[in-house]
Amino acid sequence: MLLQPPSDKRPLRTDTLDSDLVVVGGGLAGVCAAIAAARSGSEVVLVQDRPVLGGNASSEVRLWVLGATSHMGNNNRWAREGGIINEILEENLFRNRQGNALIFDTILLEKCREEANLTLLLNTAVFDLEKSDADTISAVHAFCSQNSTRYLLSAPLFCDASGDGLVGFMAGAAFRMGAESKDEFGEGFAPDASYGEMLGHSIYFYSKDTGTPVKFTAPSWALKDITRIPRYRQFHTNLQGCNFWWIEYGGRLDTVHQTEEIKWELWKVVYGVWDYIKNSGKFPEAETLTLEWVGHIPGKRESRRFEGDYLLRQQDLVKQREFEDVVAHGGWAVDLHPADGVYSELNGCTQWHAKGVYGIPWRCYYSRNIKNLFLAGRIISASHVAFGSTRVMATCAAGGQAVGTAAALCRETGSLPADLSSGEKLRELQVRLQRGGQFLPGKVLEDSTDLAPKAIVTASSQFILSELHSNMAWVRLDSGWAMLVPLRQGTRPTITLEVSAEQAGALRIELRRSAKPGNFTPDEEIEALEAPFSAGQSLVTAVFAQPVEREGYHFIKLCEDSAVRVRVSDDRVTGVLAVTNAFNKAVASSNVQSPPPGIGIDTFEFWLPKRRPEGRNLAMSFEPPLDVFSPANVVAGHSRPVEMPNAWVADPADPQPELHLEWNEAVQLDHVIVELDPDWDHPMESVLMTHPEEVVPFMAKDFDLLDGQGKVLHAARDHHGARFEWRGSVATKGLTLRILATHGAPAAVFRVRCFGR
Repeated sequence: MLLQPPSDKRPLRTDTLDSDLVVVGGGLAGVCAAIAAARSGSEVVLVQDRPVLGGNASSEVRLWVLGATSHMGNNNRWAREGGIINEILEENLFRNRQGNALIFDTILLEKCREEANLTLLLNTAVFDLEKSDADTISAVHAFCSQNSTRYLLSAPLFCDASGDGLVGFMAGAAFRMGAESKDEFGEGFAPDASYGEMLGHSIYFYSKDTGTPVKFTAPSWALKDITRIPRYRQFHTNLQGCNFWWIEYGGRLDTVHQTEEIKWELWKVVYGVWDYIKNSGKFPEAETLTLEWVGHIPGKRESRRFEGDYLLRQQDLVKQREFEDVVAHGGWAVDLHPADGVYSELNGCTQWHAKGVYGIPWRCYYSRNIKNLFLAGRIISASHVAFGSTRVMATCAAGGQAVGTAAALCRETGSLPADLSSGEKLRELQVRLQRGGQFLPGKVLEDSTDLAPKAIVTASSQFILSELHSNMAWVRLDSGWAMLVPLRQGTRPTITLEVSAEQAGALRIELRRSAKPGNFTPDEEIEALEAPFSAGQSLVTAVFAQPVEREGYHFIKLCEDSAVRVRVSDDRVTGVLAVTNAFNKAVASSNVQSPPPGIGIDTFEFWLPKRRPEGRNLAMSFEPPLDVFSPANVVAGHSRPVEMPNAWVADPADPQPELHLEWNEAVQLDHVIVELDPDWDHPMESVLMTHPEEVVPFMAKDFDLLDGQGKVLHAARDHHGARFEWRGSVATKGLTLRILATHGAPAAVFRVRCFGR
């Protein structure tokens, strides 16, 4: 029993925690930063002011996680973010393909709790800080209302992933809020005052069919006049959650200090919308619906942006500028919203895409004047226009992994964030990021510690693609279709396919490629021909006379002709894909991006794949066959298709494919990384949307890792992740990966990395 006599004043309990890195903010950027640093050996404290992790991705807001893939609505093929965020999304797909936000919460919590070096403080808000000098933070103060405890968190390094830049603000870091003028950086898409300088907040809601009539009485604050919302006719009963992203407000207010005011206005809208759906009489199907959930906190889009040693801008994204210090990539549209949000007469957003993904430099991820402060999430160093793309969560998460990896490197070398912006330390950071699964556009660095490139690589078989076999189904050419295939330099491709038409005619077939290597926008025509066909069913052959000038991906385009049908195939192969210029209505209003003149945005066609299970290839044969899936691919290049597939693919007829690495002398191995095919093209949205399978069909399912003597080092069963890692100790002259089963497609491996001595 505790008895306390009266006291004049009592202090709160205070816990003091010392660590290598304090991360403030538990959104996806903060989570990935904390995990990356902890896995690299740093002691990390992750401070989150909410009861769950994920920020806008959590069950408190319920926005789906997206990034460069943009719902498969742009030309960024195989562009999903890698590393830790991919690991999280794959696990969510495996456990939660129906998109339950509560399950996604548990996955994020589990990932953090599994890290021995990571201390997680939930429901804990930072409110003050200490500095050892004008440009150095020494500690932050935080308070947890659930356990009535104050925390003093000290470290040599801090990461602000708080969304509003709370730590940077209190520390005196240089920041911006609002939109730059067109003149400051020459950004043609910079908004004017009529559009507004800030993006607002959103609150979502979910409904549920109870099977019995349900009445609804609106609260007193609910919006009474639904016509105040210019888009009110777009409300209907089969939309919910983040499909209502455009229920947005607050862009003309202080999006930091007036957040509670903004929240009340959004509640007013949401409950008014539900009152309209339930009680207007225009939605009889809503009789048995109940309002299951409404967000209690708004999802924020924009507030402060902090200044680093470089400020990313529109031209960097659109022109896909290559940065020597690239550490992450993005590819979401430059996506700005009118400041008046749901009350605006304008479209809910204006999105303009680049022709491909872009890199983000390290200099955007730390404060230019607070020397031990990393920046992660939406607050990184970017103009308002560039922020329109970098703000989305998967892009933020990739930046978080860069920050966490850099923090560990700083700890090891006694460095500060800016010290990693050039030279050997930058190169080491980039090598570690690639080793951890991060995609760095334009960068493939030699890893001097990787023993795999020193081995002779062979395989039991190699797929040589001569034909995508017909499944006897047809697709009508109501829009253009193309096969995106990798071609060797100097080849003159010939393709044959089966068509069906009521009358004889000729099909225009074009060979196209992207002007920029690594892009997937077919903006250069190499050759075009007219291939005749007969009435009924017939074979069509296209013989291209022009030799392939530049090795890489090309589009074999079948031009639109609604009188013609072509066969499709169930064959799925890593790095080979059918696309169409029938556009994705979720992210575009046309199959051609046609910006107004003078805003610095390119005009081009969208060529998009269909989602599985629909997304099938076109049935056709290739001469010469596509010989691009060599086992040598696993020790060089990107771990995803870029200019070529970059994968070893086994012959589908091989019942037990094996990949062999053999060294001239025995090596001591203690760490092996195998990078498989997680279908980098699939967006893997985390909530609301459903997915056709728990594991993508390209993934290896059952496999053994063996040493040179045939001893099994590890037997993996029911595997479902892009990365497999073995840790142990073995002296061997060889390593074998024996694949026993896949989840559907032929066995494929992008990369094998071996570490030891």
